[in-house]
Amino acid sequence: MTDPEFDILDELYFVTSFRDLLQKTGLSEVALKQGLRGLLEQGLVRSFWPDPDTELAYEESSFGAISQDCYYLASKEGLLQHNTR
Repeated sequence: MTDPEFDILDELYFVTSFRDLLQKTGLSEVALKQGLRGLLEQGLVRSFWPDPDTELAYEESSFGAISQDCYYLASKEGLLQHNTR
């Protein structure tokens, strides 16, 4: 897990919007998207769209188009890895 991915997971103990993540992590938009993509591919984060209650399966092809409108939450595995680092 990279440092930016760790910082992202640090903010995902509760469902959080992309915009809030941008503000809280201080990462650039590109870095945040890259970190989220990596975490989603590893199964460490879950995404929700169009609202915080509707889980969206990660699809690489559509991630870039809707990533800014999604909400995110660390998965159980993500929380375990975050807490054991």
